[in-house]
Amino acid sequence: MKVYEFQAKNILKKYGVSVPRGKAISGSNDASKTFQEIGCKRCVVKAQILAGGRGKSGGVQFVNTPIEAQTCAAHLIGTHLVTHQTNQKGVEIKYVLIEEAVSIKRELYLAITIDRFLHTPLLIASTEGGMEIEEVSKRTPDKIIKEPIDIFFGIHPFQSRRIVSQLNISGVLSTRLNNLMENLWDAFLKNDCSLLEINPLAVTMNDEIYALDAKMELDDNALYRHPEFEQFVQYQDISPAEALAKKYKLSYISLDGNIGCLVNGAGLAMATMDIIKLHGGEPANFLDVGGDASLEQVTQAFEIILSDSRTKAVLINIFGGIMKCDVIASGIIRAIKEVGIHIPLVVRLEGTNVDRAKEIIDSSGLKILSAKDMKEAANLVVKASENEYTDK
Repeated sequence: MKVYEFQAKNILKKYGVSVPRGKAISGSNDASKTFQEIGCKRCVVKAQILAGGRGKSGGVQFVNTPIEAQTCAAHLIGTHLVTHQTNQKGVEIKYVLIEEAVSIKRELYLAITIDRFLHTPLLIASTEGGMEIEEVSKRTPDKIIKEPIDIFFGIHPFQSRRIVSQLNISGVLSTRLNNLMENLWDAFLKNDCSLLEINPLAVTMNDEIYALDAKMELDDNALYRHPEFEQFVQYQDISPAEALAKKYKLSYISLDGNIGCLVNGAGLAMATMDIIKLHGGEPANFLDVGGDASLEQVTQAFEIILSDSRTKAVLINIFGGIMKCDVIASGIIRAIKEVGIHIPLVVRLEGTNVDRAKEIIDSSGLKILSAKDMKEAANLVVKASENEYTDK
């Protein structure tokens, strides 16, 4: 789960990381008052979206008066910001962060992430603060410093000294940077982060260190350990369908096609989408209800699929392992009767009690096309999506 910059900074402050004074607002009328409350001569107004590249797209602007802050906030809030990390429509700006502008002497880059190859957290540092680390990696890879972190002992002193030396930092500033790295690791570990990026990390004229920007991603699988993060869910830039899927613990991703897919198991879901494309169709979604889906989950899955107006046909592809096929068939029929469906529906079932399941479907009186295997199911649903379906 990604969190907004202002949320990440609020977390970091609890771990002793210095951030500029600021406040997030959702209404432009609050901008003037917020500027005055911060009490500095110059502020920066930053659009809060869960994507990078805001500065290059006009989402970060400096203001010198309360009136300028209000005008700037009014121009941002409610509009869509398009960056290289968003689609062409962009992302709606619901919040802006107004914070003091810091006098910068030098910009650095500092991040902790998970290295999938080394199977360990990885600390990344660079002298090229303010730039995207991907660009630095392409142009000047020698300027990227990487240190694996011991999950039990944290950042070793010799690693801290090596990083400080390679960043060409000395004196009291080196002590402050060492403390900052320790605090960042503490925040990363205790909040179950998968990414914690500070870019830029600013060194001020007084040799103070500030996190001018913060990107934080929290591990969804660990959210049960953090009830304090439940408040973040309402801030997520997700569609109503994605919110409903998250509520009922369904794995759902919206795609660009017109064939809805309801499948149990991630591997089978991927295979289903592949075979649909092989037959010339385009999946409208990835939707995995899991191996032991309840009737309520199946019903909500149907609602999610049918809420997409682009969907012209639906394929249900279930392998009954943990749950018997006849139980699944009964759940599907009940869900259809509750939700209602006005587009072609193809069902392919395999596994325990599959013959009984087919009898239940055939005797339901509903217009359901039953397929004997995945190939036939894909062929039927693609034709149905192209308006070639006819009642048998």
